[in-house]
Amino acid sequence: MKLNTIGDVITTIDAVVQDCIATQNTEGYFAALYKRMTIAVSEGISNGAFEDGARMEKLDICFAERYLSAWQCYRQQQPCSASWQCAFDATNNNHLIVLQHLILGINTHINLDLAIAAAAVCPGNAIHALEKDFNNINNIIATLVDDIQSCLEQVWFPMRIINRLANRGEQAVLNFSISVARKAAWSNAVYLAQSSETAQQHYIHQMDTMVRLLAHKIQSPGWLISLLLKAIRAAEYDDVRRTIKLIDTTVVD
Repeated sequence: MKLNTIGDVITTIDAVVQDCIATQNTEGYFAALYKRMTIAVSEGISNGAFEDGARMEKLDICFAERYLSAWQCYRQQQPCSASWQCAFDATNNNHLIVLQHLILGINTHINLDLAIAAAAVCPGNAIHALEKDFNNINNIIATLVDDIQSCLEQVWFPMRIINRLANRGEQAVLNFSISVARKAAWSNAVYLAQSSETAQQHYIHQMDTMVRLLAHKIQSPGWLISLLLKAIRAAEYDDVRRTIKLIDTTVVD
């Protein structure tokens, strides 16, 4: 899958979103979130938020190609990474809440794909020049969290009350997941960028295994949390199309 610009990335991810809306596929939850992240990065590039906009666009394209390639392989029943296989398989699990689907995508794409893409775009010592722009992505994506939080409140109305009482709990979870994942991704990117091809392949296999194990924990977090998640799931609106559209379009004024 060849993408030439960040505009190509947005268009291609949107095609995934629209396909998921048409087929009521819960993978559309993460695809819609990822599309919004990419649009935010694109706007950041246009507004001069990064030290090297051309390099950031190249990273964004390489990053997106990994997700889109994995999705295409999965749809065609061809092999993909173990962690993406696990995340995509989870779209068939009707017991997961919307937030779990979002974090499963974040877990795999950021904890696995981002480090690999960063090391590919900036190999060797060139990786260090990327650090500031890499960290700036966090600031841009954080601006989306209020919008996604508002969406989650519309998916599960009682969340509005709970968040007022619990200091916007799911927002904190989503923000934390993205932030922690990106910190780990940077450490992995530095290691991969300065390693031989053989060492890279071995380390990527280890990363894939760890990300897959974490994905299993996200789906099965223990009996106590599972009881809470079951209660949330029972009260969520069970309309996949509507939820995808909310994630894709909800904006907090």
